[in-house]
Amino acid sequence: MKKVGIISDTHSYWDEKYLHYFEPCDEIWHAGDIGSTEVAERLAAFRPLRAVYGNCDGGDLRLMFTERLRWKCEEVEVLMKHIGGYPGNYDPSVRGQLYASPPRLFISGHSHILKVQYDKTLGLLHINPGAAGMQGWHKERTLVRLTIDGSDFKDCEVITLGGR
Repeated sequence: MKKVGIISDTHSYWDEKYLHYFEPCDEIWHAGDIGSTEVAERLAAFRPLRAVYGNCDGGDLRLMFTERLRWKCEEVEVLMKHIGGYPGNYDPSVRGQLYASPPRLFISGHSHILKVQYDKTLGLLHINPGAAGMQGWHKERTLVRLTIDGSDFKDCEVITLGGR
C-alpha cells in the first residue's frame, strides 16, 4: 500500500502546508510547472519525488525531469504529463499514447482546474490536482492525496490550501 501526494503548478511558490499535508505520504508526485529547482529540492528532501516538467519550467528543471513519466506504483500503471487534457478531450501530445496503451492512472496539470474523473472508455482514473501556487487565475489552491493498494484506489482526498 502506498499513499501519494499529488501536486501541480506551484510556479516557484512555497507553502509549508505542502509538508503538513504530505506528512502521511510515502511519495510526492508533481505534475509540472514546478517553477524553481528550490521547490523541487525541498519536496524531494521531504519525501521521494517523481515529477515532470511543465511548459513554464526552465532549463534546470528540464534537465532534472522529463516531459512525461510512466511507472508502476503497486499494481497500477501510472502516466504523468503536465499538459494532458482530460477524458473526452485529451491533449494531442499524449492522446495517441493513452489510446494505444492506457495506464490505470493518468495525472496531468496545466489547466489549474482540479479534476478527479474516471474515463470509462479507457478504463483509467484521471487526476489533475489543480494549482498549488499563487500564479494563475484559479481562486483556490489545491492538492490531492491518494492511496494505491495493490490495484485499488482508496481514500482520494482533495485538499484546499487556501485562496490565491
